[in-house]
Amino acid sequence: MDDDVVRQAPLFAALDDEAAGALRATMTRVDLMRSEILFNEGEPGDRLYVIVDGKVKLGRTSADGRENLLAVLGPGEMFGELSLFDPGPRNATATAIADTMLIGLGNDDLVSWLSGRPGVARQLLGALARRLRRTNESLADLVFSDVPGRVARALLDLSERFGRPTDDGLRVAHDLTQEELAQLVGASRETVNKALADFVARDWLRLEARAVVLLDIERMRKRAR
Repeated sequence: MDDDVVRQAPLFAALDDEAAGALRATMTRVDLMRSEILFNEGEPGDRLYVIVDGKVKLGRTSADGRENLLAVLGPGEMFGELSLFDPGPRNATATAIADTMLIGLGNDDLVSWLSGRPGVARQLLGALARRLRRTNESLADLVFSDVPGRVARALLDLSERFGRPTDDGLRVAHDLTQEELAQLVGASRETVNKALADFVARDWLRLEARAVVLLDIERMRKRAR
């Protein structure tokens, strides 16, 4: 297990090595294959998870069956912590979009662990605040941005976590299907594909299987504004 990745999670950031090791010893490893569901929307929430390797998508389904992709998370990121502060059913379905390894911690264990450790509690609250800020930005995008702008912003956001430099640009292995990418930006697959084709024609990016290579990041940033 990559300890450096685990220490990126807010749950561990405020702990010294001894305390972090003790906490990891109480956590359970979970391995998922691509497309395997960890938990479903509406199920009781009693555990948080830290991604050690792989990627997980969080999505919701509307009453008429339409799906919305709320977030794509990768190594070092945490999810499921809402159930600690607001016990209740899960508000999203968590699905692996690549072979994934997680470590999970039950809420009862976490509550006892947080007792006397205000620094860890502050880190968790900070993580929740950042998640809320990202959600607010996504809502603003839906209201004020056109689809190409939302596509550019989504790809840039993914590049910050999954981008790897190459000889001709920044390769972003997002592991999303075309339909999932459309769900992430809140648009139809046809409209998103049209925006991607336009970016390709302008030499701003190159499409690969479940990945893109950003060739002109500055142009993409301007389009995302």
